[in-house]
Amino acid sequence: MTKLKSKSAVITGGSSGIGKAIVELFLQEGADVGIFDKNEKAVSEQLEKYKLEGRNVVSYCGDVSNSGDVGQAFNHFKGKFGEIDILVNCAGVDNTVLLEDMSLDVWSKMIDVHLTGTFLCTKQVITGMKKSGWGRIINFSSQLAHKGAASMVHYCAAKAGIMGFTRALAYELSDSGVTVNCVNPGPIDTPLLRSIPQDWLDQKKSELPIKRFGHVSEVAPAVLLLASDDGGYFMGASMNMNGGDYMI
Repeated sequence: MTKLKSKSAVITGGSSGIGKAIVELFLQEGADVGIFDKNEKAVSEQLEKYKLEGRNVVSYCGDVSNSGDVGQAFNHFKGKFGEIDILVNCAGVDNTVLLEDMSLDVWSKMIDVHLTGTFLCTKQVITGMKKSGWGRIINFSSQLAHKGAASMVHYCAAKAGIMGFTRALAYELSDSGVTVNCVNPGPIDTPLLRSIPQDWLDQKKSELPIKRFGHVSEVAPAVLLLASDDGGYFMGASMNMNGGDYMI
């Protein structure tokens, strides 16, 4: 499988959940992969496994919402791979709290990791992609950006911001050979989802027409499509994957 042969990709939040599934699929498809993640232990274990398999993968441990960390991370990746062909902004945090009980720190953390992190990482790759005339920027929004959810105002706002960011940037880059799209998953069975209180999860599962949460293996192929030459006609798209929780 060589859909991404000779391509370099950076995946933020690549140490677990959806990000990890994307890393593994991209490696199988021949890409050189950089993992940008805060979880040093998890990334170290991944690298050991991938290197034993002969994969070309490097990592940088840092915070996507910190401009210094982001600059150092991409200098590291570009030093290994040259300019980056594919960026997947997948890093995220999640929690539930009513707005009336929400602190500014909780609000800011959600916005910073999701929206500011997407902004900072994307800025690092645009110039190189435009020069080469080819690039793929894939962001992660959420079906909750459309639908909303009680106790998740901060999360919904951040994800809606990513959707707007994606659509606007797609216009900016429409004639450059660089595509910009986002994937909007519903609840996917990941460590991040499992960190949410069980009563919220039980209620959410009961609302889904499909009556189950998604699997990371069901999300990664959609990202591969958007990252490959096959995805060249997708521009500014919001790909909804949600078990029927939000149907359009």
